[in-house]
Amino acid sequence: MTLKYAFKQSLPVMAGYIVLGTGFGVLLASKGYGPGWAFLMSFFIYAGSMQYVAIDLITSGATLITTAIMTLMVNARHLFYGLSMIDRYRNTQPYKPYLIFGLTDETYSLVCSGEVPAGIEQNKYYFYVTLLDQIYWILGSLLGSVLGSIILFNTTGIDFAMTALFLVVFTQQWLDTKNHCSALIGVFCSILCLWLFGPDRFLIPTMILITLLLTVLKKQLENEESHD
Repeated sequence: MTLKYAFKQSLPVMAGYIVLGTGFGVLLASKGYGPGWAFLMSFFIYAGSMQYVAIDLITSGATLITTAIMTLMVNARHLFYGLSMIDRYRNTQPYKPYLIFGLTDETYSLVCSGEVPAGIEQNKYYFYVTLLDQIYWILGSLLGSVLGSIILFNTTGIDFAMTALFLVVFTQQWLDTKNHCSALIGVFCSILCLWLFGPDRFLIPTMILITLLLTVLKKQLENEESHD
């Protein structure tokens, strides 16, 4: 029952990850790297947008230091995701290490999208959602790698796919909730920091500002949600 529920809840992510993973596989194949590379990167790295960036890092011969700094910059938002998941993942052994590794934007959205219904094992639900999402990504990567090796593609614009999926997830969350304060805070902070710091440096200041505001306004937001 828990697996069935997790699969049903993860169907929107499956649709997105198959497409996005395919885009990643196609780009990787266009640089001369086959399905084996696609599988290993999606199995061990499993970091959507960072995997897209990693293609350029690999082909440009980037140093380990450059790669480490770029990875930190691209995935810095997960530091803040992690802080908000401390209580939710507190008693999730033996799944906890994998839940931490497999936390992506979309998995985070599913795990935080509401209370688990009665009859569903919460820890197993978290595990199944995380596992299924990674399986979708791996399958998409392999599909794209195979297609990219036998069909010539114009890969211009494929890397925008991650941004497109984020917009879809944001829109769905907006439609599913009545209280949009948290979403509006995120949009406001992003626009403000983009204006102040520019497109190359706004991500970390944005996440810090969002975290500070949500922490300060936590009780007020929780009270408003309870009234809704």
